[in-house]
Formats: sequence, structure tokens, C-alpha cells
Amino acid sequence: MTTKTVSVKLDSILQERVKSLAKAHHRSAHWLMKEAISQYVEREEKRERVKQEAYSSWAEYQKTGLHVTFEEADEWLAALEKGKDTEAPECHQ
Repeated sequence: MTTKTVSVKLDSILQERVKSLAKAHHRSAHWLMKEAISQYVEREEKRERVKQEAYSSWAEYQKTGLHVTFEEADEWLAALEKGKDTEAPECHQ
């Protein structure tokens, strides 16, 4: 994988905060910023996947009307929490 240099403009207060954290963690400011960006991108990609899955589920529900009630899902999850190996409830209209 190739790397490219990018620049980020930070105000002086934020720049000092980054330097202070980097020193406290015995890391460079560069490492800290790279790590922060990496974690942010990963978190936002996960959020986007969840959002797309929700849109897909909603579209499927609108098309078929199939669903599980809150009570059915809650009962199933409670059983799983108690260690019972139980099947997920069937979707219905």
C-alpha cells in the first residue's frame, strides 16, 4: 500500500491539545492524528452499513409486510440471554 502526505490545518489550541496527548501517550502527533482519522473512518463506515441495512430492511417490509413484533423479538432475546438455544421468531404479516 502506498501512502500519500496530506495536510490538515488546525488552530493553535487544537494543535497544542494534540501535542499534549501525543506526549502523554508517548506517541508522535502524526501517529495520534492518523489513529484518530482511522478510527473515525472505520466508525462512520460501520454507521453507513447499518443505515443501508436499515433502508434495505424497510424497503423489504414495505414490499412484503413481513415483520416480527417488538414483544416477539424481546421474548426471543430474553431467552437467548438466559442461555436457551432458541430459533428466531418467524416473520409474519
